Amino acid sequence: MSARLVVLISGRGRNLRALIEAVADRRIDAELVAVISNRADAEGLAYARDAGIATEVVAHGDYSTRADFDAALANCLRRHAPDIVALAGFMRVLGDDFVREFSGRMLNIHPSLLPKYPGLHTHRRALAAGDTEHGATVHFVTLEVDGGARVIQGAFKCTAQDDEARLAERVMQEVELHIYPQAVCWMARGELRLVDGAAHFRGAPLAQPLSMQQLEDAFK
Repeated sequence: MSARLVVLISGRGRNLRALIEAVADRRIDAELVAVISNRADAEGLAYARDAGIATEVVAHGDYSTRADFDAALANCLRRHAPDIVALAGFMRVLGDDFVREFSGRMLNIHPSLLPKYPGLHTHRRALAAGDTEHGATVHFVTLEVDGGARVIQGAFKCTAQDDEARLAERVMQEVELHIYPQAVCWMARGELRLVDGAAHFRGAPLAQPLSMQQLEDAFK
């Protein structure tokens, strides 16, 4: 039986598109049962609808507290009974109760080489620090924002031509669109798990995140 996948988005949904395509061509053995957004105007919702995927909106502005929003989002997720919850540009910090309920099922992709630059403005911060390398990380979602066990990272060399916008585009095209579908694929197969707070891959704990060298041909 295929894993049940739900994707959470807030915006354009570029990683969402990569996941939809990988599910459609069976590179990911999962059923993408729903796309949920905290914004009714998120562009990715229209793409999901065009692909025949159910969409829902849980608008954070409709709730007076984060706890109320989290409770509504959790109720929505429960209806879809996901095995995997993929955060793909979902721009809300989730509360502890929510994270505990879905622990081990939630992945996120972050546009930096964690533990460097958790939070926002990662490309700007990498430039300001004079970093020679930049990239993205897939990690499990835990109580610490962007601090969960790292699964896979992709990196590239920065160039003199890289400004904030160019770095953002390079991170997306050269790294994110490859490593996120791959990580979800591994999780759908049961090869990737969170065990006692640590990422386990094919039965063994990961001392370091995997790299793009471990990408399967279908995701390169």
